[in-house]
Amino acid sequence: MKKQTILLTLCLLVASASLSAQTKVIAHRGYWDTEGSAQNSLTALRKAAEVGCWGSEFDVWQTSDGELVVFHDSKLGKGYDRPITEMTAEEVRAHRLPNGERVPTLEEYLTEALKHPDLHLVFELKPHPTPSQEREAVAKGVQMVEEMGLADRTDYISFSLEACREFHRVAPAAKVFYLNGNLSPDELKTEGFAGPDYNFAIFELHPSWIEESRSLDLETNVWTVNKDSLIRRYAKKGVDYITTNRPEEALEIVEN
Repeated sequence: MKKQTILLTLCLLVASASLSAQTKVIAHRGYWDTEGSAQNSLTALRKAAEVGCWGSEFDVWQTSDGELVVFHDSKLGKGYDRPITEMTAEEVRAHRLPNGERVPTLEEYLTEALKHPDLHLVFELKPHPTPSQEREAVAKGVQMVEEMGLADRTDYISFSLEACREFHRVAPAAKVFYLNGNLSPDELKTEGFAGPDYNFAIFELHPSWIEESRSLDLETNVWTVNKDSLIRRYAKKGVDYITTNRPEEALEIVEN
């Protein structure tokens, strides 16, 4: 009986370790490629939670009057000659997303996130025209996240190395991932970042970086992985996170 108990305990431990090591799925700009949704909308955030994503990624800009808003491109679209960083929050908010919602402020986005306590947030600060604008946006963003009680489930990412450094300085306990793809795992470790958050093409060029990151206790996130074959390949490689526009399909592949 004692031997059976030990074997059962070992099996449970192995199963638990396997589950904890399972690749997590992050919805890219929320779950937007579905009915009634749109990129970086409150609906996209909600739908990411509804289908069981581990996390939802979103993009942040600071307007000319200092408001943080959630949108991907530097300009709102056709007919707009100025970038978001040169527009007021009121001007940006007048724009309608394809599903009819207004461009959300960061505060609105985080308020919606509070309704979905199991969903992790991946806060991407877009590269701004000047380092001072990035520092200001980082400070405001981190302060808002912390004041709203979301610090324990928010990671920070950026293509801007300076922005990543500032996130790490302002929020040293948070996970910060660099997106640009030009730093090795060793260099990321030296910077104090959580790991590489790189396009899959970078990992295709440097396949050893996944295992190197693991050996350095860094985490790996691969984006934007939409083909079933690629999702399956990187899940088998044991990356920590897959960011995708097809979260439902990715969840099914990862879980099976």
